[in-house]
Amino acid sequence: MGIFNRKTKPSKLESLDELKPMLESGKPVLLDLMQANCNQCRVMDGIVNELAGEYGESAHIVKVDVTKVPGAAQVFGVRSTPTFVLLGTSNKSVSKKARRKGKADKPASDTISPRWRQSGLVKKDQLSRVLESNGAARVSS
Repeated sequence: MGIFNRKTKPSKLESLDELKPMLESGKPVLLDLMQANCNQCRVMDGIVNELAGEYGESAHIVKVDVTKVPGAAQVFGVRSTPTFVLLGTSNKSVSKKARRKGKADKPASDTISPRWRQSGLVKKDQLSRVLESNGAARVSS
């Protein structure tokens, strides 16, 4: 144990293609859709950094600058920043009717669905509850 333990920092997304491996890991992915010149985004920046340190490898905490990542605002329907989106794989099973009609080609676990969304200032407690309810666990220090 060293004095200088490295804190986990949020990932910075440069393209939407970088999301696929994160989603395939099965861990919850919290996206902070922000802009560099947004005052509320600066306030939330510290909270997002704390969450990344607290949850470590049990969740992916990702910052997405919507001005630098092409298509991010359109894909996630961002109208104001900061916007937080929690992504995860769906646990829904395919219905019998869908299986009979042949719509069950793709397993349900491949379905990517936003599980939670919030815009504006969000309390750290709320973000923590959302992460923990989707499988993330705090890292003991």
